[in-house]
Amino acid sequence: MKIFAATLATETNTFTAVPTGQVDFELHGSFRGDGSLKSPTGIGVFHAELIKLAAQDDHTVVESIAAFSQPAGRTLRRVYENYREQLLEDLRAALPVDAVQLYLHGAMVAEGYDDCEGDTIHAVRQLVGADVPIGVELDLHCHYTQLMHDSTDITICYKEYPHIDGLDRLRELYALTMLQAAGKITPTTAVHDCRMVGMWNTTVEPMKSFVSRMQSYEGQDGVLSVNLGHGFPLGDVAETGAMLWVVTDNDPIKAAALAKQLGQEFWTMRHEALKPPTPLPQAIARVQAHEGKGLIVMADVADNPGGGAMGDSNFVLQALLDAGVGHFAIGCYWDLGAVALCQSAGVGATLELRIGGKCGPMSGTPIDLKVTVRAIVEKHTQFGLNAHFPLGVGVWVQAENGIDIVLVSQRGQVLAPEAFEGLGIKLSDKKLVVVKSAQHFNATFGPIATEVIYADAPGSTAKDFKNIPYKTRSLNYWPRVENPWVI
Repeated sequence: MKIFAATLATETNTFTAVPTGQVDFELHGSFRGDGSLKSPTGIGVFHAELIKLAAQDDHTVVESIAAFSQPAGRTLRRVYENYREQLLEDLRAALPVDAVQLYLHGAMVAEGYDDCEGDTIHAVRQLVGADVPIGVELDLHCHYTQLMHDSTDITICYKEYPHIDGLDRLRELYALTMLQAAGKITPTTAVHDCRMVGMWNTTVEPMKSFVSRMQSYEGQDGVLSVNLGHGFPLGDVAETGAMLWVVTDNDPIKAAALAKQLGQEFWTMRHEALKPPTPLPQAIARVQAHEGKGLIVMADVADNPGGGAMGDSNFVLQALLDAGVGHFAIGCYWDLGAVALCQSAGVGATLELRIGGKCGPMSGTPIDLKVTVRAIVEKHTQFGLNAHFPLGVGVWVQAENGIDIVLVSQRGQVLAPEAFEGLGIKLSDKKLVVVKSAQHFNATFGPIATEVIYADAPGSTAKDFKNIPYKTRSLNYWPRVENPWVI
């Protein structure tokens, strides 16, 4: 069989004024036809895995674009349309194909397109016709739209947050798509709108067990796949929010019944599952009260570049300084000016440095510190979520009282201790590390932490789901409305 594959992914925070442009994609690598070769552990990792699976079954893969951008505001129209047309041009050249595999995010929004994924998949469907299986893998924080539903045969999203299971879901999608292409299954999907907006960590209960419960149905009695798309709350589009969908083998009644059943179970545990972050003063008090050995990890969830924040907010750092907390590390700060000044000064130099607070009100005010430049790494990187993510030029600066700060020239959330240790910072010497991330850090920091604190502070990715200023999405959702089922 001939399989056509493409990757196009970014998550759009429509409340962020900074647009997503071509350079933002190219910073992570933008490939056409060779992502699996040039970036097999980066953006091309999904293509590389698909090619390996296909080779084992004597299938061939026609590889199209592989492009990813760090989340920010709406993608520029010309950038999205260019990627879409490259994909479609490659597909036309590859026809006829036996199956299509698309690796998308699900929450990409561009100028003039509130549903980039649905638009792309629909265009693919028009080219390949009704009989060619289209399998799509989405991020857990996707908007599962009606257009996506109508245009695909099988859609699977990640089950875990942090997203440690992307390659596992790819393998499932490949297996099911190949069964459909061979005429052995007839996928049918039913969707349940949970009418909920939020972000749910799957590393803790009750979500941890709920994921296991969803998986327990798969492969039983004709159930092919069970998915909970959490939605991306900071994407103001009509269909954002939690959606639960079930794929069965030609059994729409069972799909609808199970989707409704599990959706209602998710609704029932809503108060327990949606865990609010800890107010910043309380979070700092917990750090100060910590007497035992071991590392505390504090997440600055409101300044998460992985959700479209700029990564230069100073609210947490200022509060720690005001409280007299020392011997901690914090990062990664996206601060091009500070990085350039440190490069100019060189390793070993001591200087007065203005850090952060540069990108707007949600960044707070700049902080002036006397620092010593301890290390500069020209191509700093980190490995997390099964792939390498570049951070550009990485700089370690050290202030008084054992405060270590990581500055980077390429915006990105903290995924792994490597973001610090790759510059020489020993986390074993610290009692606290502050990470600019919402949850993905937990996959690697969780095992080394004695305590993890999700700190609530001002910022463009703050978790105030009840008061998101939607203009497009209906306001009839929980937790804004206690019972959105009564209209």
